[in-house]
This record gives sequence, C-alpha cells and structure tokens, in this order.
Amino acid sequence: MQALPIIVGFGGYNAAGRSSSHQAFRRIVIESLSEYQQEQTIVGLACLMKLVSWDGELYVDAENKQCTPKQVVEAFGNLVLKGTLIRRLEDSLFDPKKIYGHKRIKIEPQNGEAVVFRLAKKDIPASIPEHWNITYLDEAFCEVSIKGAADFLVPTYSEQAAKAAGQLPSGFDPAAQYSSRFHPRGLQLALLGASDALASIGIPWDKIAASIRPDEVGVYCTSIMGQVTKEGLGGLLQARLLGERATSKHYAMGLNTMPADFVNAYVIGSVGHTAAITGACASFLYVLQAAIQDIRSGRRRVAIVGSAEAGLTPEIMEGFTSMGALGTDINLCKLDSSKTPNWRKASRPFGENCGFTIGEATQYIVLMDDALAIDLAADVHGAVSDVFINADGIKRSISAPGAGNYVSFSKAVASAIAIVGESTVRKHSFIHAHGSSTPANRVTESRIFDRVAEAFSIKDWPITAAKAFVGHSLAAASGDQLAFALGTFKYDILPGIKTVDKIADDVAQKRLFFPLQDMDLVNRKMDVAFVNSKGFGGNNATAVVLSPRKVENMLSARYGSVMADYQSRREETRQAAKNYAEKADKGNIPVVYRFGEALVQEQDIDISCDGIHMPGHKQDVIFDKLNPWADMD
Repeated sequence: MQALPIIVGFGGYNAAGRSSSHQAFRRIVIESLSEYQQEQTIVGLACLMKLVSWDGELYVDAENKQCTPKQVVEAFGNLVLKGTLIRRLEDSLFDPKKIYGHKRIKIEPQNGEAVVFRLAKKDIPASIPEHWNITYLDEAFCEVSIKGAADFLVPTYSEQAAKAAGQLPSGFDPAAQYSSRFHPRGLQLALLGASDALASIGIPWDKIAASIRPDEVGVYCTSIMGQVTKEGLGGLLQARLLGERATSKHYAMGLNTMPADFVNAYVIGSVGHTAAITGACASFLYVLQAAIQDIRSGRRRVAIVGSAEAGLTPEIMEGFTSMGALGTDINLCKLDSSKTPNWRKASRPFGENCGFTIGEATQYIVLMDDALAIDLAADVHGAVSDVFINADGIKRSISAPGAGNYVSFSKAVASAIAIVGESTVRKHSFIHAHGSSTPANRVTESRIFDRVAEAFSIKDWPITAAKAFVGHSLAAASGDQLAFALGTFKYDILPGIKTVDKIADDVAQKRLFFPLQDMDLVNRKMDVAFVNSKGFGGNNATAVVLSPRKVENMLSARYGSVMADYQSRREETRQAAKNYAEKADKGNIPVVYRFGEALVQEQDIDISCDGIHMPGHKQDVIFDKLNPWADMD
C-alpha cells in the first residue's frame, strides 16, 4: 500500500489576500457569498491592508475611531475591493511612469574645438579614457578637456508599456511583518507564506517534528527568477553600472533556491531533505511532484511545498514586454476601442486578449502521509494523488506551446479515473487551467482539454482560471490555482472568468464549459480538480487534486473503526486552526523567523553504525541497511 499525500495545511498571499482559511478565495467570489461571509472577508482584508486595526474589543480606524464590522464594511468596503486583485501597479513598489535608466548620447564639438567641463577629483574614473586631458585646478577640482566626439550615459526616465499587475493588497507590506533585515521581497514572501501554512495546520510544528525522524521531513520550494530586487541579484548586476558596490549578501540572497533554504534555516530548523526544482511557470507543480513521490514511497512523511515570487520589477516586466508576452496598455485600449486601459480586466483567459498580467505571490501547502495525519489528528483539506510532467519535444520557438501538455493532462485524467472512477471524473471534476491570457494559450490549451474530454467521454467540463483575478505569479502560479481549487471544495463555488464578456471564437468549446460568472456547485459536488500549468521551454505539468470528502471516504476504507476516534480528536485541531484564522483576520500575522537562535553544535552530533542523533531532535536518523539490489549480488 502506498501512502496518500494529504493536504493538512495551506497558506500564502497574493493579490486577493491571505490563502489560509480561504480568505483570498472568498475575495474572488465575494459576490456569491452570504452577507456574513462578505463581511468577514472585507473586514479581514481591511485589517491586512492596515485600514483598520483590532484593539482587543473593536476595530479602530486611522483616526482612532472605534468601528463595528458593519461600520468597517461601510467605511472601507470600496477601498478593500479596489485595493485587491489585478489593478494598476501602485507606486509603493515603483512608479511605472518613471522608470530610471540611461540614454546614450554622443557629443560632437563644433569647429574642432574641445569639449571642456569641470569635475571633482573624487569623481575621476579609476581608468581615465585615452582622449581625456585632465588639468588639476586645486585640491578638489580638475578640468577635463576632450578632443573629438565623446559618448556619455545620461540619467533619464521612461514609461512602462504594461502597468497592470497582480500586486499584493494595497497597504500590506511583507517587510513590516517581521525583522526583515534587508531581505529581498521574494524571501520576505517565502517566510510569510510558509509561516501562514504551518499555522493553518492547527498542530504545533514542534509536535509534528517530534513524531517523525529528522530526515522524514522535506522542504520543496523554489522561484523562477531568483530574487531580482536590489537586495538580491538585481543589486549584484546593477551595482557597477550604477557606480555602487556589490555587497556580500547580493549573490547569496539572489539564488532561486532561497525560498527553500530560508524555510529550512529560519522557519522549521530542518536537517531533513530539501529540493528546489524549477520548471518555468510550472515550477510549483515540479516541486509538488517531488514531494508527493517521496511521500508515496515512504521516504518522507511530511513535506512543505511552495513557491515565492516577487516578479513586479521594471526589469522583469520589461523583459516579458519585449517578448510580446505582457498585455500592454496600448493593446488593452485596442481591444476595448478605448483611450483608457481597463487595468482591472487586463487578464482575460480564453477571451479576446493580448497578453498576460504579471503578479506576485507566495503559496505553500503542508503534506502528510495518511498514517501520520490520522495519528496526529490533522485536518484534511484534500490530497494530491499525482503530478505528471512532460516536455514538448522539438520546438520552433522556446516560448511557444507544444505537445507535452497532451501527455501530462491525459495521464492525469486517466490516473483520476483509476482512483475515483469514470462517473466521478465525468460528472464531478473541474479544471483549473493555466489560462495565461495570451492568444496562443487560449487556443492551444482549450484544444487539449477538448480533445481529452472527447477521449474520455466527458461533456460540459467546467473550467476556471486563477490568473483572471491575481495575474501570473510565475513560479507560484499553479500554487494560486491549487489554493483556489481547495476553496471550491470548501464553498461549492467555481469562480467564473469574470474579466471576460465572451469566450473567444477560436477557443475549443465543444465539450467544455467556461462560466463567466461564479458557478454554484451545491447540487454538483466536486471531488476532483485538475490543476494544469504550462511554462516556457516546454515545461508542462498537471496535478490531480482530490476533495476532502473523497479523501475521507478513502481513509474510512483504509482505517475503518479508527476513523471515529480520529474525527473526535480532530475537533481540537480544527479549533486551533480556527483560532489562528480569527487572529490573522484581525491583522495578527505571526511570522516565524528563527534568526539568532542556538545552533546545533557539531561536536554534540552522535554518530553510530546504526544512525545519527541530532541535538534538538526527539528521534534519530536511522540508516537504511537493506540492499535494494540483493538479487543482483
């Protein structure tokens, strides 16, 4: 029997808010919620966005006036809605109308005369150009004379072509949540996302760690771009050109492995397994596959899986714009025959579109094998039974879609049918599409879904796309999809693709259904979600996600009478998770950052021929002495 990788906790942040307790999901379907749920969502976001705070009894606004939840909604509801989801990039990150750069100019002297200017001695270049003639005027200044033409770089500003972004909620600053010590924004997000996911479990991490051996936990996290803000690789690459010095932290902080390394070092203090695998925009599913394979095989019992990406920088946005991948303001106006771009609806999966909208996000889930989940009375938010990854083969363009997604998606559907049966997949499954909002994607991805639906006799297959609400968060994108899929299981609502007025004519729709408004699933409970992701270079991945209801049925079949005791003990776990959600909704967001704590003293590590005892860990590392190739000896 293989272990079932169960989702026992999840958390993170994107343009819709906090992932744990489904806050972000509630934001994207807010029109379809009850009045109480709408109030809960808006008030929680208002606290996250620092519009109000909790004083222990009531909410307090910036003028120190006390507010009831209803008063918060009345006063700040519109600001919350406007300050979340995709919108114009806010100046809190950078001004998209004023991007700093340099313009190369060539100065030609008139009538053969020299170009002469005054310069402070401290500003003289270390390597003086050959055509410079320097005359020292005094101890502080000199005169520079240049004969002939001269090239100069002049500081200037330009305007960014694409200004729409899936930015974190207005007023929410990750750096202000803990002592961030000049961490790049992407690593700030990693700490926040992992902390949120771990707190959402409802079981203290120390208790979990004490229940397993040190090497039975794995951290599987990554980013695509690394940390390209000035605190990371951006600062390293720009320093010399800006006349500054690179620091000792620029390179180390910039690596794309850091989201995993920070969780190991500063959140859980792990000496267990670690993996940082990248697959372009499918990277979250790449690390997820590694995690579930380790859990299914028994090599790992707990896995922390995630991605963190802070891609809202001028350089990254300019790079994607140069590729023609981002939806620019000009092209948005052309689509709408308007003089003003509709930034709110910039991302239009499967509709008439002109490119994707970049976003930032951090998404983490915590997986346990089913036996440990039962033993610790962990809650069940779903399970990931498998992830399939396939390349595109020979390509004409490295960024173009290809054949590999036919393989990954078809295998995922076949796998789900083997687990839950044909009827469940045909009637009770949905697709969280990659849905990047590019003309090529809407055609190719819909064609894949339609052909697979025909092969497996599926009709009216519901499809949604997270990027319509939060944009494309690069490595974390399929994490956004997974978090929203869990929301559908919880609330029986499939988010409609509400940024689209009409599905494009070239989208395959024979066996597919693209709801443009939220879809009520109360009478059609969903038990399977297919999370599909595509990435530059031919990185295709599809995950099979099972609903909590289906997982509990599977656990009952495996554990029988034990389930009653498990369900009774689980109430304490759920209450602890609820307590955390209530605190987080009031703006109390604990971030685990274990910097400066006592280190493991190497001389205290006890090594024997049977295993290793690590100080601070209840259980030992046990050596596996079985020869897997004994029959070949």
